[in-house]
Amino acid sequence: MGKKLDIPVYMTEGTFKASFHSWKPISYLAIQNNVPVTVGAFTIFPIGKNHDAAEPTSFRVVHQVTSVGVFTDIGSPCDNVKYHLNQCHALFLETNYDEQMLKEGPYPFYLKARIESEVGHLSNTQAYELLREHAHPLLQCVFLSHLSKENNKPELALNEFRLLEAKFLVKVTDRYAASELYTVLSS
Repeated sequence: MGKKLDIPVYMTEGTFKASFHSWKPISYLAIQNNVPVTVGAFTIFPIGKNHDAAEPTSFRVVHQVTSVGVFTDIGSPCDNVKYHLNQCHALFLETNYDEQMLKEGPYPFYLKARIESEVGHLSNTQAYELLREHAHPLLQCVFLSHLSKENNKPELALNEFRLLEAKFLVKVTDRYAASELYTVLSS
């Protein structure tokens, strides 16, 4: 998208260097994990995390007093992820796989092991535990995201979070379409 629109892309130097030549943006602005960046009225917190990629980053975006997080591709939630998740009024949270579906699914053993590893992805259960223990008291909405097509189903992910629905709205993102608009109220 950066090439098509001729706009700079924000990414870590490690991600830029590891990108395939055809995927490299024409111009990029280097960011560093855990060093906030200001873009207009927004402050973006690049969040270092556990994942098997080159300098992987999640993000928390703050506008005035409202904070929205994007937490996907997380193998195991480190203290950095927990801290920033606890600051969010709304968030996109990875619920990549259902443990039983992954176990019984078509993937080869090495890929199942990678997905379940400390640098792989979060299961529905792991994401639920992370949110149950570290959600901001004023969290309003969680968008369950990055669901595996082969190893998860929206109803399984939603079912895992049913006990938290009394505290905040829980929605599943669609892999093929934009999500509905949601207004985050200032706290």
